[in-house]
Amino acid sequence: MIAKARALVPQLRDRASRTEDLRRLPTETERDLHEAGLFRILQPKRVGGSEFDYVALVDCADAIGQADASAAWNFANLSSHHWMLAMFDKRAQDLVWNKDANALIASSFIFPAGRARKVDGGYVLSGSWPFSSGVDSSEWNMLASVVSSDDEADGIEYRVFLLNKSDYTIKDTWNATGLRGTGSNDVEVNDAFVAEPMTIGVHELAGGPTPGSAVNPNALYALPVFSLFPYVLSGVALGNAQACLDDYVELASHRASTYNRAKLGDLQSTQIKIAEASAKIDAARLIMRSTCIAAMADARRGHVPDTAAKTRMRRDGAFSVNLCTEAVSLLFAASGARGLATSGALQRQFRDAHAINSHIAFNFDAAGTNYGRVALGLPSENLTL
Repeated sequence: MIAKARALVPQLRDRASRTEDLRRLPTETERDLHEAGLFRILQPKRVGGSEFDYVALVDCADAIGQADASAAWNFANLSSHHWMLAMFDKRAQDLVWNKDANALIASSFIFPAGRARKVDGGYVLSGSWPFSSGVDSSEWNMLASVVSSDDEADGIEYRVFLLNKSDYTIKDTWNATGLRGTGSNDVEVNDAFVAEPMTIGVHELAGGPTPGSAVNPNALYALPVFSLFPYVLSGVALGNAQACLDDYVELASHRASTYNRAKLGDLQSTQIKIAEASAKIDAARLIMRSTCIAAMADARRGHVPDTAAKTRMRRDGAFSVNLCTEAVSLLFAASGARGLATSGALQRQFRDAHAINSHIAFNFDAAGTNYGRVALGLPSENLTL
């Protein structure tokens, strides 16, 4: 499957400018990803998916990200929702996959954006959610919400709600400097009824058996979802940074300085920057892959990580993406004025790197603070863990 992803790189890269102009993935890009089976890498085998280990999400996003970060971002997002759906009640899985096992599912996991109240047989949901990547191409959407209670002493409940596109309105709001082609528009819901089986509590996604475990017993579907949340998308940053490095090395190997005609590859400063950027990218790849592999090993032996381990996953997810962003910024600065040309890929890679890094999952201040709190014996502030 990684080979299939790599085979798509030339055409995805050729389409990158058009993807930005469209502000969403071109139809042919979505078709290519479907035909390669890439959207279904984490979907259960029982419905025709590949059911690969979780690290496949990082590896394939890395490969696609070397062509276009927007394409990789939507691939990773939409692929991960098949993984999450496998943890829902079987009735929810059947409603989606029995009709179309290739159906795309968008999301917005911003809990405060929604309000739900419990009613007979389910919930009534309202809210307005931003950043629903790939929503225009999706038949379904996973929307996160706070569940309100008449008695505040009951505490806050976080739940995820699975809605058909007939239950929400898409607002064309996505105009961004980076990840321009992801179509990450807003969605609005007004008092939609969501049946109980079409919802899942965050506490049920904390690791271990889920409502879907009866039909999907693979350890893949017993992973702690929100602890591993950064790794849904971290491979995008990795591939984008690797492409930036490869492009820079190719350029420096042949280009002479405009100022004094010295060959850039002969300059010690160029050599050092290549070494530093590549070390950051290689370190990031090791962190991302080893975390995912270790999480699968834990799940296979029935071990649910404690809070300290979960905050470490979040810390390392943010840290590894920050390394990728630093590598791209280093190379962009080293490229001089030529890197500013809109006809080149470097300016897009720079914009995309910083757009990726702006995701809350990669905010090291947030992840680092929570890790430090737990390390000091204070309670975690991340309610999704």
